[in-house]
Amino acid sequence: MDKRDLAKRIRAASYLTGEFKLRSGKTSSFYWDKYRFESDPVVLDAIVDELQKLLSPSFDKLAGLELGGVPLATGLSFKTGKPCLYVRKEAKTYGTCNLVEGGFQTGETALVIEDVVTTAGQIRTSVCQMRELGLTVGHAFCVIDRESGGRENLAEINCSLTSVFTLTELERLAQD
Repeated sequence: MDKRDLAKRIRAASYLTGEFKLRSGKTSSFYWDKYRFESDPVVLDAIVDELQKLLSPSFDKLAGLELGGVPLATGLSFKTGKPCLYVRKEAKTYGTCNLVEGGFQTGETALVIEDVVTTAGQIRTSVCQMRELGLTVGHAFCVIDRESGGRENLAEINCSLTSVFTLTELERLAQD
């Protein structure tokens, strides 16, 4: 599936209109329901193929952010042979009490995997937390960058953002 076909499949599966409150607190008249495109195995596989093309060649772990980044990181793990980390929004209060699941060593390099990025608030928080735990994190990857300040907010903490689609590109390709 080429990027144009993928954009059309994502739009058909997940583009909703109405009034939606985003994690950033902003209100939007449209919403990309990532669970609708991530739950379709054909679309998910094509997304993972596109994400894999973007990854830097040298890293130790794929860090999928709760919840939407988890299936993406898992799919990438299958394709790359690299292990996953699953990053919670907050540490468990029972069992191991981990914030980051999956096991890692201090100094390992992790690539953050996320689905849709608006302001990158959760990515920023998670990157800082992973760094505090001893991981080296300098790159985040997502399916859709809504072009609402996420890239700039991550740059402030020396973390780049690379996307399969910017919102502008996705809308253009999906409507052609």
